Amino acid sequence: MLAEALEHLVRGIVDYPEDVVVRERGGRRGTTLEVRVHPEDLGRVIGRQGRTAKALRTVIGALAGRDQVRVDLSEA
Repeated sequence: MLAEALEHLVRGIVDYPEDVVVRERGGRRGTTLEVRVHPEDLGRVIGRQGRTAKALRTVIGALAGRDQVRVDLSEA
């Protein structure tokens, strides 16, 4: 559910929504959501001084509740 929500949010921000890929991995410290976007969209997803990325992490953290979730952003 978290991966789908994050993918939906990121697709609404970027210019190349077909290049958005969200992959979920489990680990000892909780779940990691890896977001890959088109290289031209990376700055748009990160935002000025990381504000957009921080907002995405806040929303996903709120949806996760008590579960530990980490969001990593990178270009495809």
